[in-house]
Parts: sequence; structure tokens; C-alpha cells
Amino acid sequence: MIIAALKGGLGNQLFQYAAGRRLAHIHNTVLKLDTMAFYYGGPRQFELIHFNIEENIAVTAEINQLTLVKSNKVQRIIYSIFYNHKKLAPTHIQYNKVNFNPRILTLPDNVYLEGYWASEKYFKDIENIIRREFTFKNPPSEQNQQIIKQISEVNSVSLHIRRGDYISDTKTNKTHGICDIDYYNRCIEQINLKVKCPHFFVFSDDINWCRNNLKVKSPINYVDHNNSDKAYEDLRLMSFCKHHIIANSSFSWWGAWLAAYKGEIVFVPKKWFAKDMNIEGMIPDNWIKV
Repeated sequence: MIIAALKGGLGNQLFQYAAGRRLAHIHNTVLKLDTMAFYYGGPRQFELIHFNIEENIAVTAEINQLTLVKSNKVQRIIYSIFYNHKKLAPTHIQYNKVNFNPRILTLPDNVYLEGYWASEKYFKDIENIIRREFTFKNPPSEQNQQIIKQISEVNSVSLHIRRGDYISDTKTNKTHGICDIDYYNRCIEQINLKVKCPHFFVFSDDINWCRNNLKVKSPINYVDHNNSDKAYEDLRLMSFCKHHIIANSSFSWWGAWLAAYKGEIVFVPKKWFAKDMNIEGMIPDNWIKV
């Protein structure tokens, strides 16, 4: 049994599932999902229910089996004094960094995975399985079907602008920052050089800002009808686009990665975080850093 701890938004959940799924696959065992992070309120919801995943939810006893340390009260107090954090069980694998850690690929069976795992290297060798399971359970709405039809008939370019908590939350802003308008202008300029008659489809949690700040001479659609509780619908639309300009966001990372167009061009911000952090392995080799 492999248990993957899920937390964060849809993009994070996809990474966490994929890393756990790969480890479960090589051990020919079951993947179970710890969804407890979504039971205590907050802005995030368990969103993988919309995908054709192996949906096995871990129960408390299973989680405790792999995360609880067998020690007495005195031992726990002494450890917390000297190390200033809770002692982890040997089967509780916690990794807080964002760069690729190859050790995760060789972990044994019966572990609890807690991290972000934001690299395709954690699941590249079962890519076909991940792509199959990250298809959608239900068909798109009539309005989304119409947009998919339009996307398929033009040289479509998804353009994602992430603002929201990247702006409003001070801590998040200091860590992530935002992609400025200069980044998008440079990407648009390069798309115009590489793609004949591009047609842009803009996705954002702040569409009004996009309308007021993007200066695009090519045809452009602002996708604004899918509510925040239907983020997966925007992800589906992104995946139908031929080319991509993504934000420093795992959400649009997946929108580009799930796309099936063989000649896709993906532009990605060279600086992913506001802070200086090692992101080795996060960006696929064939994506263009701008």
C-alpha cells in the first residue's frame, strides 16, 4: 500500500497522485489517497473526483499505520525539544523542497508520501497510465463543447495568468510572486513569430485584469464562464489547445502537459518563484524558458 497525502489546488493534487500512482504501480500494490486536508474547511477542495483515477480513500487506521511513531510520551517530548519538530515514522516520507529527488523513485512499498512532487520525472515511466487516468469522467457542457470545437479549428494558444492568492496573500506573494506583463508580451511576440495566425484563449482567476492589460492584435477569447468550483473544465479546455503560455502555476503546467498536440510549443517563466529556489526537474526539457 502506498498512501499519497493530497493538499493544495488541482495542479498540486495531480502531481501528488501521479507520484504515488507510479510508486504503487512498480510495487504492484494499491494507491490510497489521504484527503483529510480538505475536511477542515478552507478554500481548497478534493478535485480529483472529476478524473478517471483509481479513487481509493485511505482511512485513519491506514494513515496511522504509516505515520505514527512508536514511542512513549517522554521520548516524544525530548525529541521535540532537541529537533523542534515532530519525529516522523520511517515509513512517512516528507519532502518539502520543489526540486526533483531521485530517491523517491526507489522507495519501498508501504510508505506515506507527503510533498508536492512537481516534476514529470516522478511518473514519466508510466506516462501512458497517467494520461489515461487524467481524462475526465463527464463530458463537457454544451458551452465548453463549443469552445473545444473552436480551439480545434484554429492555431489555438492557451494563455494562463495566475493572480488571486499570488496577489492577495502576503506569504504566498513573497514565495511565488507573479509573472509580469512583460513576460506575457515577450511570449506573445515569440508565438507570433513561430505560429501562423495564432488565436489566443485566456484563462485566469482575474479575467478583468487580463482584458485591461493584455495587448494582443491576434484573435483572442477570454474564457470566463467556468466558476472556480469548475477549474477542471478550464484545465480540459487548455489541454485541447495546440500551444501554451503558462504562468508559474502547477495548474497551467498540467494544462500544457496533458495536451496531445504533437507539435506543441510551451513557453514557461524562467523564474518560477520570487525566492531563489532550486527547481531542477520541474520544467520538461522541450519547454521554452522565457
